[in-house]
Amino acid sequence: MLRIYQAESDLDHAHVRNLFWEYLVWANAGLNEVFGINFDIEQMLENGMRKLIVFYPPQGRLLLAEGDDRVAGVACMHQIREGMGEVKRMYVRDEFRGQGIGRALLEELISEAREIGCTHLRLDSARFMHAAHKLYRSAGFKEIDPYPESEIPEEFQANWIFMEREL
Repeated sequence: MLRIYQAESDLDHAHVRNLFWEYLVWANAGLNEVFGINFDIEQMLENGMRKLIVFYPPQGRLLLAEGDDRVAGVACMHQIREGMGEVKRMYVRDEFRGQGIGRALLEELISEAREIGCTHLRLDSARFMHAAHKLYRSAGFKEIDPYPESEIPEEFQANWIFMEREL
């Protein structure tokens, strides 16, 4: 049975750290293979963990998905300006893919974004992440130009897709 919940405890933070690390290793390998880009993923992990507070209520969410009594995935959202939320670090472990966990996490983020007063939700995703793009499009996201609050440096934006959905 799938359970999605707000990360709060020290154990939850340990799961978040592990999932972020897995995501960064996976994403960096794809970026290297497709675009020849490498990031300092250890530094990115530490920066991400220091900034977790932006994903906590009342203006954010840091969700964990648990299936078969094991942590299966993570998804984050924070408000980047009045009425505008942003999805970040959505990741489902390999062994749990294809079970609808990514969709369930995304639907919960959309619901939570509405709850905190967002009227739009944005995200960015590397161009090689085709399965993610398919999920986002099926959930009503449409491609847009890069947005100013995205953390993607301008020199890499051509390798990313930026999306938005009205809520």
